Amino acid sequence: LCNDVTSKRNHTLKPRVVLPENYVKEMRPPSRKGDPVVVEFSIYVVDVNSINVEDMDFRVDMFIRQTWIESRLQLPEDIFEEGDDHVTLPPEFFNNLWHPDPYFLNSKVTEIAELTHKFSSVTLYRNQTVRYAARMHAIIACQMEFQLYPMDIQSCPIYIESFSYSNQKVRFRWSVAGVTINPELKLLQYHIGEPLRLEETNGYMIDKDGNYSRLVVYFRFERQIGHHLIQTFAPSSLVVMLSWFSFWLDLDAIPGRVTLLVTCMLTLVTMFTGLRADIPPVAYVKALDLWMAGCMMFVFAALGEFVVVKVLDKQYQMNKTKAQESMPRIIPVRLNGEKGSCGTVAAWEGSGVRCRKVDLTSPTSPPATTPAAHQVPGATAHLVGVERRQSILQVAWLDADTGQERVLWREIDKLSRVVFPALFLLFVTMYWPVLLLKTKASL
Repeated sequence: LCNDVTSKRNHTLKPRVVLPENYVKEMRPPSRKGDPVVVEFSIYVVDVNSINVEDMDFRVDMFIRQTWIESRLQLPEDIFEEGDDHVTLPPEFFNNLWHPDPYFLNSKVTEIAELTHKFSSVTLYRNQTVRYAARMHAIIACQMEFQLYPMDIQSCPIYIESFSYSNQKVRFRWSVAGVTINPELKLLQYHIGEPLRLEETNGYMIDKDGNYSRLVVYFRFERQIGHHLIQTFAPSSLVVMLSWFSFWLDLDAIPGRVTLLVTCMLTLVTMFTGLRADIPPVAYVKALDLWMAGCMMFVFAALGEFVVVKVLDKQYQMNKTKAQESMPRIIPVRLNGEKGSCGTVAAWEGSGVRCRKVDLTSPTSPPATTPAAHQVPGATAHLVGVERRQSILQVAWLDADTGQERVLWREIDKLSRVVFPALFLLFVTMYWPVLLLKTKASL
């Protein structure tokens, strides 16, 4: 029944709209005295359901409305219902009207949505204003930049301009409504920055070699970093901190220390490889690349520190063995236990043996049970001390305050426990402020 009523109404209304005899033949813009026809645009964005970083485009569903004045129409009063100032006509009537020919300059695909018929309508007002509305799908190309990824902000414009009519015939203008975004629209990884920036230009267009009217709306897609904080920055930071545990492991635990560091390195490499699949390969360095490279450098430095301390420990052990072998060993030998007799002291120094006689009854002579070190003459004791210091000076030394031996590789391990966390903290405090400042500068 409703369809019958609608069809009868449409059949009744269509003949009552009077068009000039030459209207269909000429199809000229309804300009007056050489002034261009002003076409007002407004867009209501329903959904942005796909932002494809690999193909560098995004899909948008929207209602687009165009309004202009058709001064050549003759509208009788009886086509309007009582109290109404407009009447809605079927889409077929749009083909009999002059209408502008806008198109999306940077669109890959543009189509009018349809179910059983195309979702479009034509509305006529008493003051000869024509409004055309349609539900459209469009895939818009966008030149994306990823230097600040994953805190990048993509500015994606939509260019609307006339295909055939220059700005002397048709001029586009944003209406008061402009571009409105559905308040319930939510994206997974992005936030649409508002207010949207709208522009109107009337200048030379190199693509058509003439002066044409153009409308531009800029969509600002701000990537939400929460996903990458949980999936990237926090795990990589924990892996770097895990590598510092090797500084507390004893140097003898070679399998455990090497396994820990190599596992940390492989974890970062695997994580970095997975992140590269999310964005297209680009020829420049991204912010995430700097972060992952920094983390890998810290783990690699910890692995290099282990190699250094292991080499120093080996050198220390070799020098210690040589020092013990070259140290003189002095053994007193009593040749005659009678009073007034003489004894002989034998000293083994390397492969040589030195002997000297001492008077065992002399009050200045040391007893036979005195330690051998105190029985060495002053010059010989000084020579032995110098030889020992020179042999292990590079890898070990005696603390002047405590008198205890300090080994170089142990000191490096202790120092690394403080230096590595301090340098990583410095890296973090430099990375994030610079990244945030660059992000704000790109707004």
